[in-house]
Order: sequence, then C-alpha cells, then structure tokens
Amino acid sequence: MKSATDTKKDSLTPSQHIDKAIKDLPDWRGKLLARLRKLIHDASPELTEDWKWDTPVFACKGNVVAIGAFKDHIKLNFFKGAALADPKKLFNAGLEAKASRSIGSV
Repeated sequence: MKSATDTKKDSLTPSQHIDKAIKDLPDWRGKLLARLRKLIHDASPELTEDWKWDTPVFACKGNVVAIGAFKDHIKLNFFKGAALADPKKLFNAGLEAKASRSIGSV
C-alpha cells in the first residue's frame, strides 16, 4: 500500500521531481545539478525532462543523458556515449560499456 508521501511523489511532473532534487541537495551537488540542467537545455532545447530511476533524464526520441547525484560526486551518463567522439578524453567511466559512457566529477 502506498503512503501519502509516495502518492504525492507520484503526482509530481518530471520537472517538479528535478526541482525537488535540486532543493533537497542544498550543497554543491544541488548547485551543480541546476547548472548542468541549464547547460543541457541551452545546448539542446529540444530535449525534454523525464524522471526515471529517481534520476533526472533528458530525452528526445529516446534517452540522451541522465544526471546522477551521489554522496561525493555527480555523474553524467550519456546513453549513446560510445558513438560520440571524445578527443579530449572527457569520458572517465563506463568505458567498457557497449553503448553508454559517463563523466563523473569529484
């Protein structure tokens, strides 16, 4: 049986979930999450916000990038990152994965 908190949580839009995630992280992680959200929208305004796996996900005809907030770092996961050129070697996680690549900060 769902609690009142679960029911309220389920009624939030993806954008509201992301707003809440930023608010619930009052330290550097919330600020970085907000900054990355803006950068993603500035770079690709056609991307829509989604909330999957308790994580902000940005999509256009499928998942493009997710932002994971962890205790000591933020991670950007590009779902088709293996298909992207990376001449500056920004990807530093998931390098063995067949499709995705990640950039993690500390």
